[in-house]
Amino acid sequence: MNIFFTADQHFGHSNIIKHCNRPFKNIEEMDTYFIDNWNNTVKPKDIVYFLGDLSFHPEKYLPKLNGRIHFLLGNHDKRSINYYMKQSNIESVSCIKEIKLDKHFVVLCHYPLVSWNKSCHGSWHLHGHSHGKYHPQKLSFDVGVDNTYYKIYSWESIEEMLNHFSIIFK
Repeated sequence: MNIFFTADQHFGHSNIIKHCNRPFKNIEEMDTYFIDNWNNTVKPKDIVYFLGDLSFHPEKYLPKLNGRIHFLLGNHDKRSINYYMKQSNIESVSCIKEIKLDKHFVVLCHYPLVSWNKSCHGSWHLHGHSHGKYHPQKLSFDVGVDNTYYKIYSWESIEEMLNHFSIIFK
């Protein structure tokens, strides 16, 4: 079982292509790319921490996605909270989540935080929402697809990157 992080696919949201200058001709091409990429990366028993903004119409997309999903609500998801809470592949729904992976304490939220629990003690913060336009601070990273080359990142990739940031920011 592997662990992955992602955010901000915005399935079915045609304006996002122009807003974020995504390299897709249309919404169908974008949605197909993201679904295929997700399912070629994530296996059914893998864990995905999805940090918000799946779609205004999650019922059209969520059943197509592999994995056991921990869903952190984004600004485009809040009206669908009852839908998410009833889905068999959704393990949890929250606005903020604190997890421990390996030796790392990690705070997850859709929004980039200026300060988070245990930040002064080296905890990490993963978020979405900023579409790669927010300049990260020490030990914080935007896992949204516009900042990750339209890919889903594994825990191992994020850990390696944030360990590198830890050395730079000492």
